[in-house]
Amino acid sequence: MANLKEIRNRITSVSSTMQITSAMKMVSAAKLKKAQDAITAMRPYADKLTELLQSLSATLDADSGSAFSEQREVRKVLIVAITSNRGLAGAFNSNIIKEVNNLTTNTYANKDVSYLAIGKKANDAFKRTNKVIANESALFDDLTFDNVAEIAQSLMDKFVAREFDKIVVVYNKFKNAATQIVTTEQFLPILPVEVEGNTTSDYIFEPSKLEIVEQLIPKSLKTQLYKGIRDSYASEHGARMTAMHKATDNATELRDQLKLTYNKARQAAITNEILEIVGGAEALNN
Repeated sequence: MANLKEIRNRITSVSSTMQITSAMKMVSAAKLKKAQDAITAMRPYADKLTELLQSLSATLDADSGSAFSEQREVRKVLIVAITSNRGLAGAFNSNIIKEVNNLTTNTYANKDVSYLAIGKKANDAFKRTNKVIANESALFDDLTFDNVAEIAQSLMDKFVAREFDKIVVVYNKFKNAATQIVTTEQFLPILPVEVEGNTTSDYIFEPSKLEIVEQLIPKSLKTQLYKGIRDSYASEHGARMTAMHKATDNATELRDQLKLTYNKARQAAITNEILEIVGGAEALNN
């Protein structure tokens, strides 16, 4: 059995760890509320914008399609991997890295795959492949729509310039504090929508459907990427809060076990001392 000093040191160490994980849990909980409100408020707008764009695009002639809708042979693929800059969030980052590796190995096995890392953990995971075209980890220092729009515009420019034939985004979609869903979305080209039945409507479009679509597409793509990053940001704090909650519970359980072990060892030591005193007294009497 470990001596009393070693057990006391372990109790002190575990208690310090428990205080840290408890503080991190409270910080993440506070940040989660703000991030959750942001993504909850944004989703309806982003979804409606995408729905409107797809509805309009489906009614246009094939010859009048946008450059962002061009379907061509896929040779070069860009995977936008969205992780966090910090760890201690359970499987939050590892799930994204695992999904990106799965896409690289299986889905795009015979393609030239490159990566754009949004988050330090993604950059650390893929930089040794020499296929990371950019590291946008600093984005989380000032997460605004304008900053995300610059990245989205760069992606659109690379697609139009034929640097990549397909661009996909991999991120954690926020469901609740305990659940994050690994999601893969095609960013470019824009997926065609199958329209059922007659698409005629009573809407009057000014100036025209084509001009409206041309203006909506860049805005919709920027909003789509911003929504994905916001989803990931909320998921990160939810995952970290859950992980720190479990870590605090485990530390509490371990501390209680160590205290019990310490008390037993202390009781055994006292009992041995008493036995030694009694034995010594008996020896003197004899």
